[in-house]
Amino acid sequence: MPRAVFTHSPSSAYDDQPELSYHFPKTYLRVAQQAIGDWVLYYEPRRTEGASSSTGRQSYFAIARVTEVVPDLQQPDHYYAYMADYLEFDAAVPFRQGPHYPESILAKADGTTNKGAFGRAMRTIPTAEFDAIVAQGFAHELQPWEVADRARQHDPEIEVRKLVSQVVNRPFRDAAFRRHVREAYGNTCAVTGLCLTNGGGRPEVQAAHIRGVEFNGPDSVRNGLALTATVHWMFDRGLIAVDDSYRLLVARKSIPAELASLVQQGRQIRVPTRRDLQPHAAYLRWHREQRFHGD
Repeated sequence: MPRAVFTHSPSSAYDDQPELSYHFPKTYLRVAQQAIGDWVLYYEPRRTEGASSSTGRQSYFAIARVTEVVPDLQQPDHYYAYMADYLEFDAAVPFRQGPHYPESILAKADGTTNKGAFGRAMRTIPTAEFDAIVAQGFAHELQPWEVADRARQHDPEIEVRKLVSQVVNRPFRDAAFRRHVREAYGNTCAVTGLCLTNGGGRPEVQAAHIRGVEFNGPDSVRNGLALTATVHWMFDRGLIAVDDSYRLLVARKSIPAELASLVQQGRQIRVPTRRDLQPHAAYLRWHREQRFHGD
């Protein structure tokens, strides 16, 4: 059975939060229903900041699994596809690479782009093409310390046909999430500004989930912060939090005296310059409401 491609733009008028749900009109209901229980690719179009913009990557950028499709009770003839196991690629995969189209339906016989097929925001894709795009998306260049780790662990290269099954495994997802967050933050702690590496070049900064995996938090950079180990410990225990303006909140009465100098109330934390990588307000709010001890 073919899989599917869902187009998502940050400026979309639809009520999308791609890690959790995808909003669409009835036109695409059949495609969505066929995808239930299976994987889809997320594609970012050229227009991401309005009808005349051209800032989008025109690339496949993530993978997720459709769990169910339900009607939108507020807007007739619209639906939500609920998602699980969302994971961004190491590198976005362009829809066109020279004369080659990874998604064959987008190519006309004369080699030009099939704009009719391209204009369908949700469409099916053959499994072999889906798998090839996923393999390309997760084919990152290993850093020297990663090469050493792989040699010690005798970790074989993942075969293309097995890669999708690996995406649901916690070790694979943890490694990808850690890699994506570190890269987005330049291996620098969002709170302290420290950028540390060990003797082998491995970054010391950790990738913290804002809404934890145990609370159904997704493995998305928007649900992550790069933090040093000590700050990560304070964040997980609710001793610090972040407001919607990316300013630090500190539970003053709970912070051990020897750690107080690391965090300052109201300090602006560092976030990625790309808006689609910055912490999402919904995850920050969850952490403040469910984990933060306040004053």
